[in-house]
Amino acid sequence: MRPPPPRRLALLTLLLALTAVRAGAQQTLFSHSPIPNNATRVTAEALFSRPAPGGFLPVRVTVVNKTKDPATLRFDTQSNDSGHYRGDSGRLDSSFTLEAAAERTTSQDLLVPVVTSSGASYYGSGSNTRITMSGDFGRMTGSLSSSYATDQPALLMSESLHTPNASKLDSALSSRSSSHRGSSEFAARFNPLRMPEDWRAYGGFDGMILTDDDWMKVPAPARNAILQWCRLGGRIGIRTLNASSTLSSLGIGETGGREAEYGLGRIELRSIAASLELDPATMLDRYQAGRIPVLNQSLRSDYSGSWPLYSSFGKRGFNYAIFVVVLIAFGILVGPVNLFVFAKSGMRHKLFVTTPLISLGTSALLVLLILLKDGLGGSGSRAALVEVRPGSGENAAYILQEQISRTGVLVGGSFTLGDPAIVHPVPIPDSPWARLTANSHEGGRYKATPDGGDLKLSGDWFQSRSEQGQVIEAVVPTRGRIELRPGSGDQPVLVSTFDFDLDEVFYTDGDGRHWHATELKSGQPARAGALSGQLFNTRLREQANRLGQRHRELLTDRLPQRNRYFATSRGGMMIETFDAIDWNEDHCLITGPAVTP
Repeated sequence: MRPPPPRRLALLTLLLALTAVRAGAQQTLFSHSPIPNNATRVTAEALFSRPAPGGFLPVRVTVVNKTKDPATLRFDTQSNDSGHYRGDSGRLDSSFTLEAAAERTTSQDLLVPVVTSSGASYYGSGSNTRITMSGDFGRMTGSLSSSYATDQPALLMSESLHTPNASKLDSALSSRSSSHRGSSEFAARFNPLRMPEDWRAYGGFDGMILTDDDWMKVPAPARNAILQWCRLGGRIGIRTLNASSTLSSLGIGETGGREAEYGLGRIELRSIAASLELDPATMLDRYQAGRIPVLNQSLRSDYSGSWPLYSSFGKRGFNYAIFVVVLIAFGILVGPVNLFVFAKSGMRHKLFVTTPLISLGTSALLVLLILLKDGLGGSGSRAALVEVRPGSGENAAYILQEQISRTGVLVGGSFTLGDPAIVHPVPIPDSPWARLTANSHEGGRYKATPDGGDLKLSGDWFQSRSEQGQVIEAVVPTRGRIELRPGSGDQPVLVSTFDFDLDEVFYTDGDGRHWHATELKSGQPARAGALSGQLFNTRLREQANRLGQRHRELLTDRLPQRNRYFATSRGGMMIETFDAIDWNEDHCLITGPAVTP
């Protein structure tokens, strides 16, 4: 066979090089050699090939310091909402510091915050996330972008499945979607050997697809983080070459089955051929459609329409009249009265004194009126769905919290969350007080910096004289649980070990019978009474309807399940945010397996 002509060969080489860059180097944000003829190098690499539409992007920074001096490096990050087209995009900033010891290699994983897309955009949503290094080794910048259709799930796929399937999956996705609706990339790619060990790195994604071999390659701390993310509503799809593989054989729980509800999420095992080829139509049907909205769609639409918490919080009018009267009075004073009374003819030089005094007095009056009318601080309401997992080394509560607040005058706005969490600002219904809505002309300016297990926040999370909504995902330790104690007859006796009172507890036993108890105080046994299945489902729906759509569907999709309870509390396991807000109404919905001590 004749070799291709030189021009064609050059073109082929160029195409292969571009393909290699796209496939292999897409995750590298930058690789910097600051000193000529020295092996010192700083590399920043995203562990996923593209960011989720919110949450965090895990970035691994490796510093090979071949100098004899320690180095201090600063990393400033900025994530912009590239799907926001009506004005200024939303922005989320962060900063990190890394100390690189002399003549050593230092590696550190950074959780880079990714802005939550909020504006109603015809083009879907997405972000551009940039990281800039400065300090002793110079300056370097790299970035990574993503785009998603509004209803497109954010998925992760292991390299072993991505390589043989990505092209076909992307083509199938593109043919189903209009070109304006977002990305035609089905899933982001990851290397199972290099996975982050913090669940927040996965928090913006809806699902993960990998093989059983990939799962066993994931380091144990990273596997635990993935399972924590799954408890919060994530979906894990494992493709197995061995049809006899079970969840227990892969070290996931104690069930011997091939699929299971896992907290508020789900894990499924499916067989795959040795070629590792996936059927595009089947994959799209499985992940693109469903009763439970994808996270991106939920954050953009669940809270800007008929949000139950917002409706119960109530509206407040905006009184323009008093301010109009003050401004009219100011105009009269600073104009004709000032000119013809305070600084009349022959005394015009007094204008240099009277005009500033009138302006300062009016400003002081306006501030006083605002303080009297709106006050300091603010008030709000919260609702949370909490999955509690006692024992088995977990003893953790997985919290999905919604909150709405209305503020008066605020002094400052910074706060720190003491538990690992993700905070999403969400658009709320239009009102004179609403800062962020689906029709906003500009996004907010936020800052969020992970600091160990804490999360430090500042910026526009809470603003003076505003209504703002947030959704919080968090994992916190707890020893609380519902225990089953022996009782007379077949009526179960329930004991709560939570450190707060429970208003009601609904319990489904191992035989599928439903039970109900009220006013459970910590450590005090309560005998449950029988409840019909119809009444159980009705009461469950009533409580679930206090939540936004995605959280409501996550709950009702799991219940009733045998040997599982559902409890309500007007306090309980809320994530505390800005301490200037008085949370006047809390509603906590707690679910999990009942245990026998």
